Amino acid sequence: MSSQYDYDRAQSGAFEDRTMPAVVYALIILGLFHGLTLIIGVIMAYVLRGASGPANASHYTYIIRTFWTSLIVCLLGGALALVSFPFSFILIGIPFMWAGGAICFLAWLWAIVRSVVGVVRLAQGAPIVQPYGWAF
Repeated sequence: MSSQYDYDRAQSGAFEDRTMPAVVYALIILGLFHGLTLIIGVIMAYVLRGASGPANASHYTYIIRTFWTSLIVCLLGGALALVSFPFSFILIGIPFMWAGGAICFLAWLWAIVRSVVGVVRLAQGAPIVQPYGWAF
């Protein structure tokens, strides 16, 4: 069932196909559990962003921003855990190793939540309002 809003968007030419952003979101969410399709999804987002309309471009930008931010935060958490490993032998590094692991886990969880929020907004036909923001 379509609404008046969908009819107005279709008449104005602003209706965009949501299939490819949905595929990219699926690759990203699946890739957060094993990694390979995450890279494929980000490459597709980079390739498809230039030829898409403004609504889909906001989703692709959101996906790319989520990937790079979570990757950098996870690398920082991993570096903290790695650097604190030698200090764990004298017991002072153990809390820092836990903190590094917690940072990696929170970055992963943040990426999952942002991806699910993006899928919900895509299903609603809404663009991402602030694709460069930190919030959802």
